[in-house]
Amino acid sequence: MQSPSPASTAILPLPASREGAFWPAIVALGVGGFAIGTGEFVIMGLLPEVARDLAVSIPDAGHVISAYALGVVIGAPLLAVLSAHWPRRTLLMALMALFAVGNLASAMAPGYVSLNLLRFVAGLPHGTYFGVAALVAASLAPPARRASAVGLVMCGLTSATLVGVPLAAWLGQHFGWRAAFVLVGAIAAVACALVLRHVPDMPADEGAGPMRELGALARPQVWLTLGIGAVGFGGMFAVFSYIKPLLTEVTGLQVSAVPIVLGLFGLGMFVGNLVGSWLADKSLTRTIAGLLAWNALVLLAVVFTAPHMVAIAFNVFLVGTIAAIAPALQIRLMDVAGDAQTLAAALNHSAFNTANALGAWLGGVAIASGLGWTSTGWVGALLALGGMAVFAASVWHDRRGRGALAAPGLA
Repeated sequence: MQSPSPASTAILPLPASREGAFWPAIVALGVGGFAIGTGEFVIMGLLPEVARDLAVSIPDAGHVISAYALGVVIGAPLLAVLSAHWPRRTLLMALMALFAVGNLASAMAPGYVSLNLLRFVAGLPHGTYFGVAALVAASLAPPARRASAVGLVMCGLTSATLVGVPLAAWLGQHFGWRAAFVLVGAIAAVACALVLRHVPDMPADEGAGPMRELGALARPQVWLTLGIGAVGFGGMFAVFSYIKPLLTEVTGLQVSAVPIVLGLFGLGMFVGNLVGSWLADKSLTRTIAGLLAWNALVLLAVVFTAPHMVAIAFNVFLVGTIAAIAPALQIRLMDVAGDAQTLAAALNHSAFNTANALGAWLGGVAIASGLGWTSTGWVGALLALGGMAVFAASVWHDRRGRGALAAPGLA
């Protein structure tokens, strides 16, 4: 009898003891996601305080955001490959400990250069943590509920935009920006303890190692799926990166009311994450295709709703729901990666940070070209359509491969 491959063992029915550990483990993993989400987004609302304290301009202070994103992009594949043979719980704890140390050290950074370096360090474990957490969550869930399990872990990240970021921003405004990073480090430390207590001690797949993980990079479907996220998800960032000036300059919203609308974005992310993961469990391919079309419509609508206060507020909520595609792409990566699960799962977040950089850059180009703040909606819709093109290429490649296997002499 042929033994199952490492990739297939991740979705086989598990012993009752592991099934009973599902919810405590999901909560523990979600707290880690909450810490990471808070740490990633809170700095965006504290740039004036950082700039004033470090005696730099606000645009220069914004480089700490880029430093963190660069850490995510580099750290996800690097740490996933180097730690492929580590037991899952040990790896999750090490990653969360590194995140905690990076944030606590950021709070003590003496200057601008050191803060950038420490934000880079804090970003290193981001992608690998979510990738491994997704693998663990999917392995604890029934096969038909894998995407929902991944979505529940991602709820930690999306709920950070609703609770963690406002709380950390309040601390930063009243006690200094360094207090926000202390809070993030403390949450990460709690998450580390919860992972130790509630996540089952799961070994790495048999034969896992750096070379096997690097084999994921030889799979065209892995690159195509990453391309869907890097291009198709970029539309959300093209709009959201410039949402504040759009609301104040085009809609005429008072600056004091902007946080309320941004809260609707966070709520949209939370709802979209849950709905998207539920849909992905029903039909993964149709969900990805449908959500990319949804993204294009929602982002294009920004162009027309921006002048109207109620309409744009609802539209911002809908823009947040674009996060619905994240669990679906995570599961697709796990499915197409074969036995290189850890690297593929971690690279999903590298793709999303690439989308962040691409969307913000193209949106800025459109604005700088004199096309106006609403032009980001057109940019976002075009990026969503670009994601649909990459997805179509992925589906075509998949069907072509199946047809070749079914041909005479190849079956």
